[in-house]
Amino acid sequence: MTETGEKPQVLVGIAFDDTYRAQEFMTAALGMASRGEFELKDRVLIAKDDKGSTRVVETTDPTTGRSAFSGAMWAGLVGLLVGGPVGWAAGLAAGAGGGALAAKMIDIGISDDWVAWFRETVEPGSTIVALLVTDLREDALVAEAKRFAGSDLVYANLDEATIDRLAAALGDTDGPVVRATDDDI
Repeated sequence: MTETGEKPQVLVGIAFDDTYRAQEFMTAALGMASRGEFELKDRVLIAKDDKGSTRVVETTDPTTGRSAFSGAMWAGLVGLLVGGPVGWAAGLAAGAGGGALAAKMIDIGISDDWVAWFRETVEPGSTIVALLVTDLREDALVAEAKRFAGSDLVYANLDEATIDRLAAALGDTDGPVVRATDDDI
């Protein structure tokens, strides 16, 4: 636990040569979470095609469209109750705008700064899976990583010994692109 009572968060990024292999790892991470090997806070898939176009799939942050729709419905309902049809129309407009703005400002899970870093780090033709977890059982992650030999550890804010074990399990002789500091997360 930290001084504020929060559980320490661990961020791990692993690069795969194949998007399907990356998706398989994301599925394995869900399985590990269901077995209590860690508490999964967020997972992000960052893929870059051979032309350099990057696609990011975030699983936790609210989307603009969904938040705008939800905001419009709730504000429209309140507007209808308070102001009738005119209040309903005003509520829809205000709620949609507020919901969209909230989605842009809310950052749950892996921070936008880290997503941007992974986006810059991913090599053309590869995919990075970034996991944000708490209550990690390091031995379980290392054991699961052995199934994904040939992948590369890009980042992990774990202790040096665990980073080395994780990289070795993946068959990554170079280790992570960046070694973490305590202030990273």
